[in-house]
Amino acid sequence: MPTFLRIRGFRFYAYALEGNEPAHVHIDRGSGSMKVWLGDLSVASSQGLKPAEIRAALQLTREHRAILLKAWHEWETRKN
Repeated sequence: MPTFLRIRGFRFYAYALEGNEPAHVHIDRGSGSMKVWLGDLSVASSQGLKPAEIRAALQLTREHRAILLKAWHEWETRKN
């Protein structure tokens, strides 16, 4: 599971065995986690995060989207 970014208590990363899903990141903070599609910045799933944490994670994803997309595509290329 490569970590792409750590910021403000959030960890942005990817899983190795998720098939051919579109570009996305998993985001953890404490015991909560979520999955965000990088194409339209929508939440695919979320558990254990407060609404304010979800908003903050989405804002950070939006701000760092280019970096996250680049890291995701480089990682996808290496793992295939």
